[in-house]
Amino acid sequence: MFNYLIKIEYDGTKFVGWQYQKNGPSIQEKIERAIKKILNCKKKIKINGAGRTDKGVHAFCQYANFKTRKEIIDKKKFISSLNFFLKRDLISILEIKRKNIDFHSRYSAKERIYEYFIINREGSLSIFKNKAWHIKQKLNLNLLKKGANILEGKHDFSTFRSSSCGARSPIKNMKSVNVTKKGEKIFLIFKSQSFLQNQVRSMVGCLKYLSTNKWDLKKFKQSFLSRNRKNCAPPAPACGLYLKKINY
Repeated sequence: MFNYLIKIEYDGTKFVGWQYQKNGPSIQEKIERAIKKILNCKKKIKINGAGRTDKGVHAFCQYANFKTRKEIIDKKKFISSLNFFLKRDLISILEIKRKNIDFHSRYSAKERIYEYFIINREGSLSIFKNKAWHIKQKLNLNLLKKGANILEGKHDFSTFRSSSCGARSPIKNMKSVNVTKKGEKIFLIFKSQSFLQNQVRSMVGCLKYLSTNKWDLKKFKQSFLSRNRKNCAPPAPACGLYLKKINY
C-alpha cells in the first residue's frame, strides 16, 4: 500500500465545501473521481483533507492524502492528468509526495494558517467579486488590531463555534492574529494548530462590529468571554476566507 500527499489550490465559489455532501458538488468528490479514473481503480478512492473548508471558502494551500495499491511512478504525468480533469472546476493539483503509511494530512498537521481578505471602499467589486468581503463603512484599523490582540492565546472559543461543530473541545491556542492594510485591502492572518467550525468567519464578523464602532472594546470582550454563540455577530461571508498554508 502506498500513501500519497497532494497539495491543492481551488476556488470554492461554486462548491458546497471541501467535504463530500449530498446537496451539491464538493472539492473532495471532484478530486476522488479524477484520481480513481487516472489510476483505473475498481474501488473508491478516499482522500483525507487537512482542512474542511466550508461552502464558498477558497484555498491557496490545501493538503490531502490518499492510499492506493498502485505506485505512482511518473508523478509529473499524474499531476498533469489530474489537472486536465479538474481545470474546468478551478481546482489545481500543485504537488504530490509519497509519505509514510501512517501519515494523515489532517491529524499530522502542526499549524494551519487562514487569511481573511477585506476590501474597504465605497465602489463595488469587479475583479475581486466572490473573492473578498466588500465593506463600504470605513474600518478603524486601530480597533481592528486591538480586537485581534484579544483573540491571541489559549482560550475557550465557544462564542465563535458553529452549532454543528464536531470538535471535542472549544479550547484552542491562537498563536497569532495579524492585521495588515495595503491601500483599500485589509488582510487578517490567523495561525493555530486547529480551528472550530466557522471560527474564523465568526471572529472576523465580531471584529467588523468592533472596527465600525457598532461595538466598543468592552462589548467585544464581553461577547468573546461569554462563551455563548448567541452573543456572536453575524459571521463574515465565506468568499473572503482562504486556507493559506498548512505546516507539518
